[in-house]
Amino acid sequence: MAILNILEFPDPRLRTLAKPVTEVDDSIRQLVDDMFETMYEAPGIGLAATQVNVHKRVVVMDLSEDRSAPRVFINPELETLTDDMDQYQEGCLSVPGFYENVDRPVRVKIKALDRDGKPFEEIAEGLLAVCIQHECDHLNGKLFVDYLSTLKRDRIKKKLEKQHRQQA
Repeated sequence: MAILNILEFPDPRLRTLAKPVTEVDDSIRQLVDDMFETMYEAPGIGLAATQVNVHKRVVVMDLSEDRSAPRVFINPELETLTDDMDQYQEGCLSVPGFYENVDRPVRVKIKALDRDGKPFEEIAEGLLAVCIQHECDHLNGKLFVDYLSTLKRDRIKKKLEKQHRQQA
């Protein structure tokens, strides 16, 4: 397994539309393993392949406190099941150090393939619903900062660009 480099906003590669996985093979399972290692090391609770500059529709997630519930979503599709919205304070490994409130649908249906390529579907609410919507946004080239005002988004962008210059 390997720790992968996480792209940071405003890197334009984060805006790339991920392509569907055509076959769940050993290379995809290796990507999943590397993504879990990267996510746990960061540390985070979700990671989309787009964030590690792999433009395939793959998401890993673990919402447990002790890293005991790894979840894999390959080619995830979401269906909103309610008009009810809830606000969560979201953060992102690609926007390190920033947390902002984002409104998202409370309940969604997820259809995806698991690590072995077997299809599954489930109803998600709460943190799982927020997290899967956040990660699927990544696969579509969207970041949580896109839900913010232009002023807030520009402020975050300027601060991260300054950090990147100082690290270079």
